[in-house]
Amino acid sequence: MKETLIDLKTRRSCRKYTSEQVSEEQLAAVLEAATYAPTGHGQQSPLMVVVQDPELLAKLSELNARVMGTNRDPFYGAPTAVVVFEDTTNSTGHEDACMVMANLLNAAHAAGLGSCWINRGRQMFEYPEGAELLAAWGIPSHMAGLAICILGNIAEGGILPPKPRKEGYIIRL
Repeated sequence: MKETLIDLKTRRSCRKYTSEQVSEEQLAAVLEAATYAPTGHGQQSPLMVVVQDPELLAKLSELNARVMGTNRDPFYGAPTAVVVFEDTTNSTGHEDACMVMANLLNAAHAAGLGSCWINRGRQMFEYPEGAELLAAWGIPSHMAGLAICILGNIAEGGILPPKPRKEGYIIRL
């Protein structure tokens, strides 16, 4: 339990990665941990798509940047992206997918990888090019993009020190 609490307190978003691909062992461990995320009634409704192909990563990054109205890489050069989809027909689909994202982030840290939650998952797949990807991947129409968990080996300066915890974060009654 001690290690888990330490991991939860020391995990930070990484915004600078080396070009080295994550190992298959690390990736498998992170993905397996994500499949154990709590989901409503144990339905396991989210879906994950792992992308490591550099051309496809660049395309996803460009779509995400377009949503933001910028041309910078919102994936920070990470060599792996896990796109998490939520089931829009499930009453807890959004929350379930958020839990998968949380497990991905925390498992990545425990496995020695950097990670970051990248928003705009829904909007990027609303573009025609995004819809084409969904069709090519065989993603059912009731699934919507939630977010992208980028993964990679941490480059120097990729993680900033934690901010102090804010006053009033917890109210105890």
